[in-house]
Parts: sequence; structure tokens; C-alpha cells
Amino acid sequence: MRIIVYGSLRRKQGNSHWMTNAQWLGDHELDGYALYDLGHYPAAIPGEGKIYCEVYRINSSIMAELDELKSNTKDYRRELISTPYGSAWIYLYIRSLEGMERIEGGDWVKRAEEEK
Repeated sequence: MRIIVYGSLRRKQGNSHWMTNAQWLGDHELDGYALYDLGHYPAAIPGEGKIYCEVYRINSSIMAELDELKSNTKDYRRELISTPYGSAWIYLYIRSLEGMERIEGGDWVKRAEEEK
């Protein structure tokens, strides 16, 4: 199975240790989604724009760990989408984003550069 990640699970980010045993397949620009800054992690929702992601091959135990990580907040739902590497799971935000700042460039890693 595959997962597509766009924020703190990406390489060299705060939660990348969760992906230690995953196989990186490549980067992907995902069209039709918007990215928002929630502080320590982002939120992706369907919308205008594109977001920069990484696609990984994972096993069921990594998926279970990620489901547990995401279900602790009850803010995300997992959805299957199409990527150049095959279908992959993505976690989409399900709460209101009113008052949250959109990351216009769609790249969590480069968000600080946008603020300048």
C-alpha cells in the first residue's frame, strides 16, 4: 500500500520518524487541494491550488501507526487518491479552517519563505 504525505511526515520534518521504515517512491504535486497552517502541522483539503507531497510504500503496521496518530486528533479522514505511483492514501482535514492561514505556495517545507 502507498501513502501520500504533505506536512510533518515529510522528510526532515517533525514527524518524519514515523516514515523510517517506509520506502520513498518520489515527490508529487497534487492538483486540486489547498494547504493550511495549523501551527505544528498542516491541513489539506480539496480546493483550488496544488500541494507538494511525498509518496511512500508502507506496510500495514505503519498504516496502523499513522491511523492511530491521526485518530488521536479526530481531525482527519483517510481517503484513497490517484498518484503517478499508483493509488495512495491521504489524510484530509475535516474540521473548520476558518481563521487559519492558507499556505499559498502549497509547500509545508517552504512555508517560512512565504512569510518573508
